[in-house]
Amino acid sequence: MLEQLFGSRTRVKLLRLFCRYPEQRFFVRELTRKIDEQINSIRRELANLEKMGLLKSEVKDKKKYYQIIPDFILYPEIKALILKSRFTMEREFVSGIKKFGTLQYLALCGYFVDDKEAPVDLFIVGRVSKKKLADLLEKFNRGFGYEVRFTVMDIDEYKYRKEITDKFLYEILNRNKIIVVDKLNG
Repeated sequence: MLEQLFGSRTRVKLLRLFCRYPEQRFFVRELTRKIDEQINSIRRELANLEKMGLLKSEVKDKKKYYQIIPDFILYPEIKALILKSRFTMEREFVSGIKKFGTLQYLALCGYFVDDKEAPVDLFIVGRVSKKKLADLLEKFNRGFGYEVRFTVMDIDEYKYRKEITDKFLYEILNRNKIIVVDKLNG
């Protein structure tokens, strides 16, 4: 969606990354790894965004670092567009997961609720096709330039972990999350 509006998939991925981490600086090779795009297209888009006034750069230890300028006049609008497109993609992502098996519980955590300390971004209890889930996650990871951390448990493992008060499980359950499917507590 945003690729059509902004005219470049690389630019959209860069904007998503910079808007997600406005306080962080990135160097070019790091960006190629994070957003999985060619170095030349990244350099071209960084130059465009810097010329526009949205990014600033500085050379440190022989590396050129780029960072978003939150005071840029259009920054709030760009960030809002990025966020709205993220919600559209997340909705498609969740719809895809629901088709992969029988879900008892599905929660979006971490990345999806801006909780950088969460142990996972996606928590599933049920039976899902791991191959189809991996394919969907790969597509999502490329789209957002972010590696989604996930955990899948079958119902027996979930009940066992809940019974023994498993620290990892309770860390997930007690954090901020968006519960999409909940057949365990209903």
